[in-house]
Amino acid sequence: MWLEKAPPGPVGFIPAASGSNDYPRHFAEYMKAEWDREVETIPIYRARDGRRGRNSERILEVAAVYLGGGVTDHLLEAILDTPAAEALARKMAEGGIVVAMAAAAQCAGRLARSIFKGDLIPAFGWLPDGVVEPNFDPAHDRRLRKMLAGAGVRFGLGIPASSAVLLGPQGVVELVGDAFRIEGAEGDIEVM
Repeated sequence: MWLEKAPPGPVGFIPAASGSNDYPRHFAEYMKAEWDREVETIPIYRARDGRRGRNSERILEVAAVYLGGGVTDHLLEAILDTPAAEALARKMAEGGIVVAMAAAAQCAGRLARSIFKGDLIPAFGWLPDGVVEPNFDPAHDRRLRKMLAGAGVRFGLGIPASSAVLLGPQGVVELVGDAFRIEGAEGDIEVM
């Protein structure tokens, strides 16, 4: 589990994808009850929050950052091309932990799928030539294959709801459960 790899200290929670005031509270209660870890909500809901220097500082200070699920477009609108995005990338480059759940996981790729029209939109690019499909079912791969047809995309990761893909420094990949990889829009589905 990702939390076992995190150093001591609070976990930073960014609620931008959900916009919910309840999600941070529920997440904090869960982390305290199950793992005896404190949670600090990093209040990024809109782009102006992503531009606030204090929020970037918080990202770098916490033991790990958890990007909650919700709406892909909301997360990207709040963080993409802001100092917060730079802080997240820096945290990972320096060996820190950034957890991306559901819609946030999709944002890790070069492109993500807009929930509003289904169009492909620029994402964080942590996988510079890859895309991510959370809640993936290999029997229904149409959405992932559509993203694989996007410009500059070479591969896709399909991550079922019960699984996780942990990406580490120097290309280290760890799996929890099954995950799938497809090379190119016409490629075969491979179990990782």
